[in-house]
Amino acid sequence: MSRTGRTDRDAGTRARLEQHWEASERGDIEAEHAIYAPEAILDYPQSGERFRGRSTIQAQRGGHAAERHFAVMRIQGGGDLWVSECVITYDGAPTWSVSIMEFTDGLVTHETQYFADPFQAPSSRAALADPIPDR
Repeated sequence: MSRTGRTDRDAGTRARLEQHWEASERGDIEAEHAIYAPEAILDYPQSGERFRGRSTIQAQRGGHAAERHFAVMRIQGGGDLWVSECVITYDGAPTWSVSIMEFTDGLVTHETQYFADPFQAPSSRAALADPIPDR
């Protein structure tokens, strides 16, 4: 593929990822899951769960009882591998999330999503660290 073709494809994938996260924020379950291949796999390593198929992924997310909000901090990637860093707020409590999406023919075929709760930095590191801007 030419450099221009890859650049165009990457721009299209980035746009689809942005639409995915915007649909997640709106609660538009159909648009949110349009990015997944019918046979997509979603892994949650921390809980040991694997969800097989777009309809199963959609069903498990659609049944979530918490009020959720999504703030995308960064999207990085190229070709068939993309990473989104997000803050997902569940009933007002923020959780950091990293979503690693693998694409085949323009659709997500495998996503691995990691979750982490915020924590207070120890005072022993205060002299070594700067605060992350805009957080």
